[in-house]
Amino acid sequence: MNIPPDLSYTSSHEWVRKDKDGTVTVGITDHAQAALGDLVYIELPDVGRKVSAGDNCAVVESVKAASDVYAPMNGEIVAVNDEITSRPEAVNEDAYGAWLFRMKLDQGAQPSLLDAKGYEMEIGES
Repeated sequence: MNIPPDLSYTSSHEWVRKDKDGTVTVGITDHAQAALGDLVYIELPDVGRKVSAGDNCAVVESVKAASDVYAPMNGEIVAVNDEITSRPEAVNEDAYGAWLFRMKLDQGAQPSLLDAKGYEMEIGES
């Protein structure tokens, strides 16, 4: 299972990358896409939407099931990857290259995220 050490993770299978401009980029993990199977549809949140940690804000659907994608922290959606909606299989091809949305964190937001080792333990890969 691919779990890059430079990313943070949630127990609900989102990955989070801190960007140089202070935003964070969010996608679903390799574990999540493998469990879902071939993705056929992705619904992204609206830019400008305010979310709280744990809010469902996107949906990924596969031939097997649909799954919510949750906000990893409090903030505002500042960008979405529109290209992914017309090519959802890109997530299956490269879960960590195919981001879903970017967020600007609320002031003082202290996200409760896992490091790669913690995520490995969460999914039973260690």
